[in-house]
Amino acid sequence: QVQLVESGGGLVQAGGSLRLSCAASGSTFSINAMSWYRQAPGKQRELVAVIARVGSTNYADSVKGRFTISRDNAWNTVYLQMNSLKPEDTAVYYCNAQPYAGASVWGQGTQVTVSS
Repeated sequence: QVQLVESGGGLVQAGGSLRLSCAASGSTFSINAMSWYRQAPGKQRELVAVIARVGSTNYADSVKGRFTISRDNAWNTVYLQMNSLKPEDTAVYYCNAQPYAGASVWGQGTQVTVSS
């Protein structure tokens, strides 16, 4: 089983930057891909960025060119570097681990608030 703990959220002004971290523990060898999702009040949870074990990445159109997902080589921590933040980026950000088999695992979420 994999456990995830997010950190790095907070309050930032528009145009600023934040870096989120997701620390993975447990059976990290079983992880095929890790992702960041976000959920704003009254909206559905949406995929922000994903990184596969082989290193390939993909981003939501709304964050392309502003956000970067990365991981350490041991697959213990995944990061989301967020630049040029906008008020519409305000949401709870969740880390997700997708194993090769079985259900995905979610972290508890971290709040990101961007003031205008």
